[in-house]
Amino acid sequence: MNEELLTTLTWLIPVGPLLAFFVIVLFSNRSKTLSWIIAWIAIFSSLAFGWIVAISVFLEALRDGFHEIAEHPVVISSSFAWLPFGEFSNWLRMGVAVDPFTAAMLFMVPFATAMIFVYSVGYHRWGAGAGSHPVPGTPNHDGVEPLFSRFFAFMALFGGAMLTLVVADNLLLLFMAWEVMGLCSYLLIGFWYARNYDDPKATPPRKAAIKAFMTTRVGDVFMLLGIVFFYRAFGTLTFSEAFTVEGFERALELVAPGWLAIMAILLFAGTVGKSAQWPLHVWLPDAMEGPTPVSAIIHAAAMVSAGVYLVVRLFPLVAVANESSAMVGLVIGGIGAFTAIMAATIAVAQNDVKRVLAYSTISQLGYMVAAVGIGAYVAAAFHLITHAFFKALLFLGSGSIIHGMEHGAEHVHDHHTDPQDMMNMGGLRKKMPYTFWTFLIGGLALSGFPLITAGFWSKDEILADAWYQGNHGNALAMVIFVTLAIAALLTAFYTMRQISLTFFGKPRTPLADHAHESNGFMVVPLVALAFFAVTFGWLGIPDNFLGTKDIFTNYYHLFVGATVEELLHELEQLQYVAHGLEKLPFDIVPLATSVVVALLGLFVGYWIYGRKPLEEKQADPLVAPLGPLHTFLKNKWYWDELYQVVFIRPTVFFSEVVVSEWIDRGLIDGTLHLIARGTYWFGHYVRRFEEVVISGGVDAVKDGVLSMAKEFRTIQTGKIQEYALFSTGIASLLALLILAINYDWPNRILNWFSTIF
Repeated sequence: MNEELLTTLTWLIPVGPLLAFFVIVLFSNRSKTLSWIIAWIAIFSSLAFGWIVAISVFLEALRDGFHEIAEHPVVISSSFAWLPFGEFSNWLRMGVAVDPFTAAMLFMVPFATAMIFVYSVGYHRWGAGAGSHPVPGTPNHDGVEPLFSRFFAFMALFGGAMLTLVVADNLLLLFMAWEVMGLCSYLLIGFWYARNYDDPKATPPRKAAIKAFMTTRVGDVFMLLGIVFFYRAFGTLTFSEAFTVEGFERALELVAPGWLAIMAILLFAGTVGKSAQWPLHVWLPDAMEGPTPVSAIIHAAAMVSAGVYLVVRLFPLVAVANESSAMVGLVIGGIGAFTAIMAATIAVAQNDVKRVLAYSTISQLGYMVAAVGIGAYVAAAFHLITHAFFKALLFLGSGSIIHGMEHGAEHVHDHHTDPQDMMNMGGLRKKMPYTFWTFLIGGLALSGFPLITAGFWSKDEILADAWYQGNHGNALAMVIFVTLAIAALLTAFYTMRQISLTFFGKPRTPLADHAHESNGFMVVPLVALAFFAVTFGWLGIPDNFLGTKDIFTNYYHLFVGATVEELLHELEQLQYVAHGLEKLPFDIVPLATSVVVALLGLFVGYWIYGRKPLEEKQADPLVAPLGPLHTFLKNKWYWDELYQVVFIRPTVFFSEVVVSEWIDRGLIDGTLHLIARGTYWFGHYVRRFEEVVISGGVDAVKDGVLSMAKEFRTIQTGKIQEYALFSTGIASLLALLILAINYDWPNRILNWFSTIF
């Protein structure tokens, strides 16, 4: 297929879902059927375009033996000037690009998203009628979702933003799509905005949405600072221009190597928020308050995958920064490993069927982040893809379980028993056979069941890389190996615990007893995802597995590794990185570790929960032996309570007392009131001055004039004789006055008086 057509298809990949959002919002929102059909057409067009591009790139690389693509990894590239102003028209370009890693993501993201779209039609009971009490903003258990069209509009925007992020050739376009996804997560987590709970400790959807939005914004602020720093150092935000030998030489001329480490950590903060790594992990479990398809798209295909995608995409920067400062590897690898073990321990004690998977997602993302921290580029990218398939399967499977339990609740008219609590389930294996078998496949993939499942091959590659580096002097890698191995053991255990509590034994409540299999819209995506949860891992079987030669071909390593292989080799020659993309020798220890921890965890989980399934109202067998530790784990290490004390309460106190009372009402309002009082006082006396002096003086003059006019008016009689007499009198007085002055009468009169007296 020619390059021009592939470029056009690449531009079109995110267009369909983005256009569907506007079409549904503006035109088809009143028709539920038309809305989901438009959303389906949009996402399946993206799936077709994405697969055509991805498979074309893979076949082209396969035809050349992966040598040509290693030298020129960017197969498709197209961009335009974002703000074409004069001589600065090319200061920043926006465009799309496809390299092997992008092609792998284009295989997974649109497929998983499309399956979630199909599933959503059945999940929201399209065609079931309005139901008995449809209330917008709350789940409608016996009828179609009242806000059905709105849901598909938001989902289409979410899918379009994620696909834009994947094909973006620069950090700015990636960040724009990243923020749109953050908006969509807020809208979809809080989709049932009117839902409330009797339990005061429960988080309603609207508060969960705010929590997710605000928590991820913390990481995004630091990420934005990192993007500004990135542009300052590299002079561009385009990945293919920055991640070259010349690009790193320019960056190291402008900034010290230690500053590259700070840049990498700032950008990694975005991953910490988006992929729910410690300490910003607390939003993800509460994101379960959205409809289950939202949980699936957030935890598998889109939201959290975007965070790991970012740090994998920035791997050359991480590698160079880690060589200049070991702090980078310590921060990234340490946070990833700690998150993996911490979240795994919490999942052991959770009873909500979706919350177990939420903490499992946090833990698995920790695997990927830890892999990037030790330089295991291919292993992190491999587990990112396989995890998306089986975790989407598990979340959709959990939604199917809840769907069946809610049907049981409607049948027995019980709306008080929690349909998501695994302690209320049991016996669903026979009630929901398709859901059981597909959920079992997803659970085994999550556990890393040996040789068969995709999760085994991707986890094993991470452990193998950590073991190899640990044996070659990297103490952090050895710590990560041990930590991830323990986390893998716990993962297998809580997965079998979940399967046993949900499907084995007899129904423990009437809800479970009257549950039934989900409709075809929900079952078909489960089967499709189950297929890739098994088979996709076979593309990553090591060439030297069990010491064999010419039997297996690690196509994933050859293909995705070509994205950075040649660049890392050139940087290694310049001593910018310690080593290039290495092909690990076969070692039985990490393989045996992967097999043992998976099988041991599954066995222990089955021995405790599956061998003798729990009876109705029977307590969890872990509560008694673990005691206070179980309470500690069930309360999620008290992270929420700790953050409440350390961050939220001081912030609320600061905002309510310091900002509101002291600064706003005291200082600002007090100052304004003082100015107002002073202005009022000044205005009052100005007014008195105006009234007394100005207005009063004018009035006095006016009154005097009027008084004189009144007096003089009396002599205006109209009789000529009086006027003549008056004139004669005045003339006589003037004559006497003139004579007196002329003859000095005043002095004579004074002298006369003086002689007499």
